[in-house]
Amino acid sequence: MGRRKRYSAEFKRQALRRCNEPGVTDALVAEELGVSTRQLRRWRDAVTEHGEADAFPGHGKARDDEVARLKRELKKVTEERDFLKEAARYFARESK
Repeated sequence: MGRRKRYSAEFKRQALRRCNEPGVTDALVAEELGVSTRQLRRWRDAVTEHGEADAFPGHGKARDDEVARLKRELKKVTEERDFLKEAARYFARESK
């Protein structure tokens, strides 16, 4: 089985605009573009639910960058916490 094909947000918007033209059916557009009518319905549902601007947020580099940044931040905070625990133990021993 091959990888899933990914379509850009602009491709999806243009496909939906084409579906809305007079005399054009979803089946015709699906055949022209090589996608299923079910896929067109999913895209239309996304636009209905989220609005055209937010319907296809996409994934990729921006999300990966954020995950990497959060992992770095977590590592730093964990190291700081561990250091403070050690310091608290050290000073607790010294005060006895």
